[in-house]
Amino acid sequence: MAKKPSTLINMLVALLVITAVSGGLLGLVYGMTKDAIAEVDLKKNQAAIEAVLQCDTPIDHLQEATIDELPCNLAYDAQGNLIGAAVKTYSNAGFNGRIELMVGLLADGTINAVSVLSQSETPGLGANMVNPKFKDQFNGKNPASYNLTVTKDGGDVDAITAATISSRAFSGAVRLACDSFEAHKREFMKGGNAQ
Repeated sequence: MAKKPSTLINMLVALLVITAVSGGLLGLVYGMTKDAIAEVDLKKNQAAIEAVLQCDTPIDHLQEATIDELPCNLAYDAQGNLIGAAVKTYSNAGFNGRIELMVGLLADGTINAVSVLSQSETPGLGANMVNPKFKDQFNGKNPASYNLTVTKDGGDVDAITAATISSRAFSGAVRLACDSFEAHKREFMKGGNAQ
């Protein structure tokens, strides 16, 4: 059998075939797994909502809303009074990119709890944002009297050692949720639609 000469056209055809097969396989795998991935994301969001909205007042129902393009779930008691909100927020300023959080806020704007939904920060440094020592320092704090900026920048947040960029991104995402909720909470204070 004669060996084909290595020409630019032969190499381009081979590359095209390899790319088409790889792309087709990738699309097939994506199609087979997208529903499972969406279900896992939904369960993770629901668990985060429950975790950040735990409080003494029983929640009668949740109402989905959007505030400043941030998805949130508003929690109401049986009389339709706003208990608080779980706001899904983010920052693109992490050391390794995007950080997504779920921030639980009480009706008065106090931070109830923060849950990390996704992050790709450096293990052992910025990834320590998931540790209670860092994220729980926000619990019970009201942005009206607690500066949601790292101490290095004049705020009240104790940064993760050697991970100031990650700490700034985390604090910024929490501040975004708090500011958005504060700007719109009057719209949601009374009369949540009972489900």
